[in-house]
Amino acid sequence: MRKQNAAKFGNKYYLCSVKKIIMANTNYESRICDAELQEVLSSTGAVLIEGAKWCGKTSTAANIAKSILLMQDIDKAKQYQQIADTMPSLLLKGDTPRLLDEWQVSPVLWDAVRFEVDKRQETGQFILTGSAVPADNVTAHTGTGRIARILMRTMSLYESKESNGTVSLMDLFNGIQDIESVSDLSIEQIAFCICRGGFPASIGKPERAALRMPIDYIEAVINTDVSRVDGVEKNPNKVRLLLRSLARNIATMASFRTILDDVEATEETISDKTLSSYYNALRRIFVVEPLPAWSPKLRSKTAIRTSPKHHFVDPAIATSVRRIKPDALLQDFEYFGFLFEALCTRDIRIYTQHNDGDVFHYRDKSGLEADLIVQLRDGRWGAIEVKLGNKQIEEAAANLLKLKNKVNTEKMREPSFLMVLTGGQFAFRRKDGVLIVPLGCLKP
Repeated sequence: MRKQNAAKFGNKYYLCSVKKIIMANTNYESRICDAELQEVLSSTGAVLIEGAKWCGKTSTAANIAKSILLMQDIDKAKQYQQIADTMPSLLLKGDTPRLLDEWQVSPVLWDAVRFEVDKRQETGQFILTGSAVPADNVTAHTGTGRIARILMRTMSLYESKESNGTVSLMDLFNGIQDIESVSDLSIEQIAFCICRGGFPASIGKPERAALRMPIDYIEAVINTDVSRVDGVEKNPNKVRLLLRSLARNIATMASFRTILDDVEATEETISDKTLSSYYNALRRIFVVEPLPAWSPKLRSKTAIRTSPKHHFVDPAIATSVRRIKPDALLQDFEYFGFLFEALCTRDIRIYTQHNDGDVFHYRDKSGLEADLIVQLRDGRWGAIEVKLGNKQIEEAAANLLKLKNKVNTEKMREPSFLMVLTGGQFAFRRKDGVLIVPLGCLKP
């Protein structure tokens, strides 16, 4: 009798078994977005967790879900699809919050969830997860007011317990800036963290296995995922060349013309339109995540560069597509510096999202720049220069002070902090007020 009940669609025994399997296989570690997920569920009927494959969306959602629907379950996918096409409300039955994993497989679920939330008039009903943004116009309603969104990235160094978390980004915004701390991360460890990435399943694995995971991820992107997102077959070789060019130009504002020329230098022709469609597909599966430019109010008229910086959701994508290992990074400190900036960008984005803010970069026609601008929704902001070593700290601090003097503080607030984020050991406050903070000390 128990087996018969377990076979029934939506049965609690089956759903609980699925959850146990998911949690056992992932060995779940708490994530920074756990608190955000709980908070959003307490105020809205449903929440969508978006992000790249393997970043931990399903495990995080399953950690608090009371029932689970896996749309890509091999044994039940066809059955689920048939039900979605005829009576999608059946798929929503179950204890709440109910997890609908990879909902975009059946986009009709979006409108079904929105309708059910309206009908129930209760918070915390559904969690949807998706590793791809579905095509335009596949849903009848945007979900505004019913379905909130959370963007989930790979694990930061604080989440993987490689940052000791002795310096809090939010404390710096709140004026707590008398910092004295020491990072435990060596340059060799930073190189490894870049190449391994923040994919949860790779954390704590032996070195060889950990370095293999992002390679498997990018091969899946190239050969399968980038074509599945919009149903348009893409040339794997051209996708690989595009990714390799973006990897070579990581943390820069290289133009699309530069990227196009870089790809065609291999004797593989690609049109502007094709390049753009491939790039957009990579954005829709959360592989690339460009960093937008900041446009502050300045004291004088200065042309500000508006091009975004090229970034991946995780720096390991860059090293994996180019097959670069930690030892090779230690032989090329110039490229190591760009990848370290990418690592810092990933972590700062995660920490800033937790504190209700956004991250930008700044560069003007004079060449003055700040690698990262952290701006909270309440108007507070801070400027960050990223330097792998200590030799360029003086120049970086001087640039930050110049930027501070350029900003029109009659129309904007004074910066909450100026920071040089380093790969060094010591965290301290300089006499000029600039903070020196190792990435291995930082937390939200």
